[in-house]
Amino acid sequence: MLVDKIRLKQARIGIVGMGYVGLPAAVTFAEKGFKVTGFDIAKWKVERINRGDSFIEDISSSQLGAVVAMERFRATSNSDELAEQDVIIIAVPTPLNKTREPDLTAVRSATADIARNLQPGQLIILESTTYPGTTEEVVKPILEKSGLKAEEDFYLAYSPERIDPGSKWNFEDVPKVVGGMTPASLDAACALYQQILKQVVPISSTQAAEMVKLFENIFRVVNVALVNEMALLCNRMKLNMWEVLDAASTKPYGFMKFTPGPGVGGHCIPVDPFYLTWKAREYGFHTRFIELAGEINLQMPYYVKELITRSLNLQGKSLKNSKVLLLGVAYKKDVGDMRESPAIKVIELLDETEAQLVYHDPFVSEFEEGTHRLHSMELTDALLQEADCVVILTDHTCFDYANIVRQAQMVVDTRNATKAISQDRNKIILL
Repeated sequence: MLVDKIRLKQARIGIVGMGYVGLPAAVTFAEKGFKVTGFDIAKWKVERINRGDSFIEDISSSQLGAVVAMERFRATSNSDELAEQDVIIIAVPTPLNKTREPDLTAVRSATADIARNLQPGQLIILESTTYPGTTEEVVKPILEKSGLKAEEDFYLAYSPERIDPGSKWNFEDVPKVVGGMTPASLDAACALYQQILKQVVPISSTQAAEMVKLFENIFRVVNVALVNEMALLCNRMKLNMWEVLDAASTKPYGFMKFTPGPGVGGHCIPVDPFYLTWKAREYGFHTRFIELAGEINLQMPYYVKELITRSLNLQGKSLKNSKVLLLGVAYKKDVGDMRESPAIKVIELLDETEAQLVYHDPFVSEFEEGTHRLHSMELTDALLQEADCVVILTDHTCFDYANIVRQAQMVVDTRNATKAISQDRNKIILL
């Protein structure tokens, strides 16, 4: 009966968590003809969604406003309405705690809300990135406290999110991996995603699906760490890492280009490896390769500080009381996402030296760092000229890099954003 309702688009969809994962999914389901309810404890998100005002770059306000106006999508903080849904997708954050261990507080809380309202025949899907075993070991027992049993009374599946903020990839174009507790749950979840996505990839279990997401991101982490270490070595050997990288990238086989940077950011890349290394210890397995990659990436902000110090020393200045202008604080270009941004650690390190810090980011008007609230400064020629060092942390495409180099006293470029500039190369220190 549930699969029939899904295929007829009569199934009501509830999505818990209206962030970078939940909101795009909700809008896509609504655009495809489903009636969707978004759940979030943040009342400001609920209010903005219900007036069609998007707060995520990948979803425009006109796109959101259209499905809200058609009454296909609304948001609420009332968890009692979970009982009215046929399908409930959990898309809440899964950060690390202070000791870099998995923090499933949001997953547990969302699941408990669902359990209090669980109805026979509902399909529950976890999309939050997590370690293998979470769906069966954490989500299932909480849901079964309702008195209902998985597979007997309700369906349960896992499908990892593959959202990449600011990416050229549309939500519906990215293949969706799906794992179910049983074949019946797998069939129901696949039927759901087949209504909105071009390709659905069934997999044998929820644990395998959970591992897929971690493996995808650990692959990136390890390769980024490798290229970061190569950048450190090339600097020591007085070689231009970017030249080496571009030349290596001309090989048409056996090579995949990854680029160095000031660190890794976003919700997934800095976090996911630690979810797997934590779970691996349960099996007496030490993930040395993954942990080493994490250590290398965590050191990159310290190296950026060294480059800033070097740029100031060339001018006969010290970090203390020098004015340092940071260009871009988001974790990647052309988005305003600050989650795990390496800029946060760079700012923390520079704060310790009593440097005078200012920043400009057209996508991040303000943010908190420690006890400080920082505000983006207008990027003027005067601001560039006043800075003792300008640091390019995020290579937003809107920056006029030629003018930045022309006006600045010294530039530390962590992204090779100044590659095309031939003038004043003596002012530029590359990562």
